[in-house]
Amino acid sequence: MTVTPAATAVRLPRPYQSYTYAYPHKTAYRPLDPEPRLAELWAGESQQALSLYLHIPFCEVRCGFCNLFTRIGAPEGLTGRYLDALRRQAAAVREALGDAQPLRFANAAFGGGTPTYLEAAELERLCDIAEREMGVDLRAVPLSVEASPATATADRLAVLAERGTTRLSLGVQSFVEEEARAAVRPQRRSDVEAALKRIREAAIPVLNIDLIYGIDGQSAASWRYSLDAALAWRPEEIYLYPLYIRPLTGLGRHTDPQTASRDWDEQRLRRYREGRDHLLSHGYEQVSMRMFRRSDAPPQGPDDYACQTDGMIGLGCGARSYTSRLHYSFDYAVSMREIRGIIDAYTATEDFSRALHGRWVNQDEARRRHLLQSLLQAEGLPVADYRLRFGRDPHNDFPAELEALTARGWLDDARPERLRLSAEGLAHSDAIGPEFFSPAVRDAMTAYETK
Repeated sequence: MTVTPAATAVRLPRPYQSYTYAYPHKTAYRPLDPEPRLAELWAGESQQALSLYLHIPFCEVRCGFCNLFTRIGAPEGLTGRYLDALRRQAAAVREALGDAQPLRFANAAFGGGTPTYLEAAELERLCDIAEREMGVDLRAVPLSVEASPATATADRLAVLAERGTTRLSLGVQSFVEEEARAAVRPQRRSDVEAALKRIREAAIPVLNIDLIYGIDGQSAASWRYSLDAALAWRPEEIYLYPLYIRPLTGLGRHTDPQTASRDWDEQRLRRYREGRDHLLSHGYEQVSMRMFRRSDAPPQGPDDYACQTDGMIGLGCGARSYTSRLHYSFDYAVSMREIRGIIDAYTATEDFSRALHGRWVNQDEARRRHLLQSLLQAEGLPVADYRLRFGRDPHNDFPAELEALTARGWLDDARPERLRLSAEGLAHSDAIGPEFFSPAVRDAMTAYETK
C-alpha cells in the first residue's frame, strides 16, 4: 500500500466500511409516530428541481453480494399488482404535492432490483405512471434505467429507447465466468456480449457497465481482462465497485466474517488502483471513487438537480423520498422472507397519503449530508456554497474530521476555496463517509436489527 508522508504518523482506518450513497442510511430510519401526511411534509418545499425514482423490487437471480431490497422472481400476477400499487402511490403523492407552485422534475430513474425484469408491456405501464400520474416528461429529462444481461432483451430496450431513456446501466460485475460464479452471479460471457450488442443497437445515448473487484480468485490479470472487455464497447460510463460481504446475503451466509481481513483490504485497494489507472489511461475521467466517465461522452441532457439541496420523490416499496426535514420510505429488510412480506403489504395498500418510516433531519444532519455528498465527489465541496446555504464554515463545523483527513494526506490543499479529496482520499471514500456520521445516526444504525 502506498502511504503518503503526511499519513506515516497516523493510523489509517480500514478502507472498506460503508458505501455512503445516501445519508442517513435506511438502517437509521424508524417507524414514524405519528405518521405525517405527505401534503404537510411537502408544503412549502421547493418543487423546481425534483428527482423521480421508481423502484422495481424483482430480479431473475439474487447475486451473492447483493443486499438490495429485491426478491427472486414473482408469482403469477404479482408484477401487475405491484404496478397497480405504484400507480395508486403516484396518484397520492401527486395530490400531496398540490398545485400551489409549478412542479418540475429535473431527472428520473428506474432502479431495483432489476426494472427490466418487467415485460415490455409492463415497462410501458411503468413509463405511463411516471408521465400520467406524476407529470414528468420522460423524453425531456435525463432518464436512467438499470438492467441485467438476461433481461436486456430487444423488445424491452425498444420500449425504453422510445420512451426517452438516456442512460442504461448494465450489471455485468465480471466478464470472467468463474468469477461471476464465485460472486453467485452465474452468467455466460457470450450472453453478456449479446446484451451489450442489443443495447448499442437500441441507440440509448449513455451505456454504463458495472464491474466488481475483490472477488475470490480474481487476479490483476483477470481484473484487467474484465476492464478491457468492458472498454471494447466504449461505454460512456464505467462503475468500479468493491465487493462487500453483507449479513444475510448469499455470500454473507457462507463466509466467516473474519474473511474481511486487512489482506482482503489490501487486495481490493490494489485492484481499485489498477482499475482507476487503467481507465484514466484510456480517456476516462474520475467522477467519484466508483464512477468513471468517458471524457468525450455526450451529455445526457439538462440536469440541474443537486442531491445535496433538492428533493426526491421515491415510488415503490424500496424507494426513499427526501424533503428538507424528513427522509422517508417503507420498511427495510435484506432477508427474502421479510422482503416478500413487505412487498405483499405494499401491493395491498390503498392509502399512500402518509409517510411510514423515516428519519427527521435537523440542521446538523443537513450539514453532514451536504458535506458528505459533495466531498465524496471528485470535484469536492465549494466552501462558498456551504457558507451560502448554512451561514457557517465547514472547517468550524467539522474541525476534527477535516484535520484527520489532512493528517492522512487525504485532502487536496492546492485550492483552499474547495474541500477536495486527494487521489488517496478518493480511494478511501468508504472509510471517510462513516467518520462524518453523527453520534445519533451511528447509534440508530448500531441498534438496527438486521432482518
